[in-house]
Amino acid sequence: MQLLAVTACPTGIAHTYMAAEKLAQAADALGVEIKVETQGSIGAENVLSDNDVKHADGIIIAADKDVDRSRFVGKRVLAVGVAEGIRHPERLIEQVQSAPVHGAAGAAGAADGGSGGGAGEPVATGGGAGRERSVAYKALMNGVSYMIPFVVVGGLLIAISLALGGHATPEGYAIPEGSFWESVFKIGEIGFQLMVPILSGYIAYAIADRPALVPGMIGGWIANTGALYDSEAGAGFIGAIVTGFLAGYLVLWIKKVKVPKFAQPIMPIIVIPIVATSALGLFFIYVIGKPIAWVFEHLTSWLSGMTGTSAILLGAILGLMIAFDMGGPVNKTAFLFGAGLIATGNQTVMGMCAAAIPVMPLGQGLATLIRRKLYSEQERETGMAALFMGFFGISEGAIPFAAARPAQVIPANMLGGAVAGALAGLASVKDAVPHGGPIVAVLGAVGGVPMFFLAIAAGTVVTAITTNALISIKERGAGRAPAMPPVPVPAGVPVTTVAEPVLAGVGAGSARTSVPAPPTAPAVPTAEPGNEAKAEAEVLSGYLTGQTVKVRLDAREKDAAIREMAAMLATTGRVADPEELVRAAFAREEQGTTGLGEEIAIPHAKTDAVTAPVVGFARSAEGVEWGSLDGTKARLIFMITVPEAAAGDEHLRILAMLSRKLMDADFRERLMAAPDEPAVMTVLAEIQ
Repeated sequence: MQLLAVTACPTGIAHTYMAAEKLAQAADALGVEIKVETQGSIGAENVLSDNDVKHADGIIIAADKDVDRSRFVGKRVLAVGVAEGIRHPERLIEQVQSAPVHGAAGAAGAADGGSGGGAGEPVATGGGAGRERSVAYKALMNGVSYMIPFVVVGGLLIAISLALGGHATPEGYAIPEGSFWESVFKIGEIGFQLMVPILSGYIAYAIADRPALVPGMIGGWIANTGALYDSEAGAGFIGAIVTGFLAGYLVLWIKKVKVPKFAQPIMPIIVIPIVATSALGLFFIYVIGKPIAWVFEHLTSWLSGMTGTSAILLGAILGLMIAFDMGGPVNKTAFLFGAGLIATGNQTVMGMCAAAIPVMPLGQGLATLIRRKLYSEQERETGMAALFMGFFGISEGAIPFAAARPAQVIPANMLGGAVAGALAGLASVKDAVPHGGPIVAVLGAVGGVPMFFLAIAAGTVVTAITTNALISIKERGAGRAPAMPPVPVPAGVPVTTVAEPVLAGVGAGSARTSVPAPPTAPAVPTAEPGNEAKAEAEVLSGYLTGQTVKVRLDAREKDAAIREMAAMLATTGRVADPEELVRAAFAREEQGTTGLGEEIAIPHAKTDAVTAPVVGFARSAEGVEWGSLDGTKARLIFMITVPEAAAGDEHLRILAMLSRKLMDADFRERLMAAPDEPAVMTVLAEIQ
């Protein structure tokens, strides 16, 4: 039997290669031929060719991220989480023989968000692996992931052009016509114009593959262009989500229609895109668009009737509307209502809107800072961009968060917006230009500046705290481990936060371990007698030497083990601040355990506490509880530390080499049996 496999984990580091090695070992033991493609952070390796697929009897996909399955049509495909590839490789090899045929009649494609697999097909899963995320969830995440770069690029270019080339005018915040910064602004606008159809298009693509991309994108453009259905504002990102799902499932339905054989080749490239695009576009313009326009008109009339009511109530309502859809019809209704009253001399309504406008991006950005472990690396980076956009009153900076977690983010945004609007109304804050955010106050367009900033700050904090609370509640309800407390740090000591995605614990219900550092900790020694002779041998490009090897670890607990290994690394002279290194390693453990199973742990940290990459190895006879995936105690412990400037490919390369080699049972046995440091170095020299 000839099998193929693809392994991939969200971070593309250890588990990707561990699963590959386990599958290869199991196949060898069972007398089965297997070729495994690894889709790691350093790129796809051992890529499966068309010829490989042609002669394969089955394909195992052990992945927690999108994998393109369109190349596996007509083959038996078994899809499970990456943890199953590590835990039960023999079972997967057995189960793939009876797995469903991908793309066969009665199977509509693999539920693999956005990878060209044709979502909707029942996917076989190994026992105990846990089912994959729902089609809807993966499709939504696929759209969001493709949209984020457009939001960030468009928003930052607009913000930069406004900051360096703009000025306040009675008509708004403007940039001189024909100027260099106007060109930059227009480029940013293009990014914003594209982000909505991109969101819609890649949601559709995740559901029904390439034929759904065109109707999804065009549908998203229509949703965002209110003039097509007599509305002054488009439906925004909420409309894009609607058109994305409509396009995806419409294409899936059309695919099921039986057509003559001669028409089959042109179906995916001509017939399906044209029929789906026309049907979806006309449906949105004549059916969905009209209610949106009606809502816009009646909301404006309703708000006009409220101008004599309590300013606090009006401010809260406007804040709720501004925060609801961030550029959609509800947001635009509130904004245009406030902007229209400026000419009449009533600037307080625009003041309420201006205070609420930046709350969403500022609040979501703050949320990623105060509870970093709730967010992925990409989300944290987007959060930083959102903070910048919020300063310039670009509410769209919060859209990626709202699209990814609408049930948690939108209510939090609305609550924060209501608080900001109500406080601005209470203080009668005025805004003379139709724009919002701190920038309008900096440029002198706001009356009542202290209360304006207080309103923004209050709304931002409320949004951030509420968002994180709702996300935590959702995680607890889903059976995930509760959030861990932050590492206590002595007053006045700066903290380097390790912003690396979780390396381990990718399976549902995986153990998560928190190791709090005591407020005052003993200094880590920087020298150890007798180490000079150990520095001769070196492996891993010289990052691991005899000086950083310990055949017997004294520590019995994880926090003590990290401290002991940091002390050993400090003897190399490459650690400028040993205590900072310890704190960075603890912070990394809070994101998720680095215990990989098979009695292995690889604690690691990216921090400028080290001046150059350095790797250490220690062996524990009794084992250290590390919260590993398989429940084993760590007896083989590697510690990897790199400075922030060297935290890219080099960091990943070291992890990948270690992960691959450590899956070799014979290598682990020899490493455990080596009697002293020179013998250990001889075994470690095999790592390539």
